[in-house]
Amino acid sequence: MPNRSSNATQAKAHSSASTSSRGSSKRKKRKTVSKLTFEQEEEIREAFNLFDPDGTGVMEVKDLKVAIHALGFEPKEDEWFINEVDHHENGTINFETFLAIVETKMSERNVENDFLKIFNLFDDDATGKITFKNLKRVAKELGEDITDDQLREMIEEADLNGDGGVDQDEFIRLLAKTNLSN
Repeated sequence: MPNRSSNATQAKAHSSASTSSRGSSKRKKRKTVSKLTFEQEEEIREAFNLFDPDGTGVMEVKDLKVAIHALGFEPKEDEWFINEVDHHENGTINFETFLAIVETKMSERNVENDFLKIFNLFDDDATGKITFKNLKRVAKELGEDITDDQLREMIEEADLNGDGGVDQDEFIRLLAKTNLSN
């Protein structure tokens, strides 16, 4: 694991060099402590800078979806940041706001990956669905005293498309709904 203090020193040195080399005195120092590595933050800054070619420290809100996509995320039309990110209503956002958005997207991706790993533990026969048989096996392995009727009821409640099993989307929706993502 990288040393935070050396990362902070590198980031500060790079930030100073970046600011002076771009000739912008409008850049603000980071106020929050990021959970990102120095390399991750640099990659995000590079993406931001592609949409801030003049070094003004801001990018156009209209470019946000493209920038998020360039970092490997699939922004949805209805996401909060698309409509509400322009607090000053001037059509721009700064790097801090952009970084916060990307960190949120990264944590969402990590949660979904964790959910898929859990799903695969249930789906030991690799059918793409958690079936009654899968759920019964897991309950037995965990020593849970759950009746077959209760297990069937669990499947029925989570099986939104009525195909007799819980697919990945239904499983993720269920976990998100029960607030297990926090």
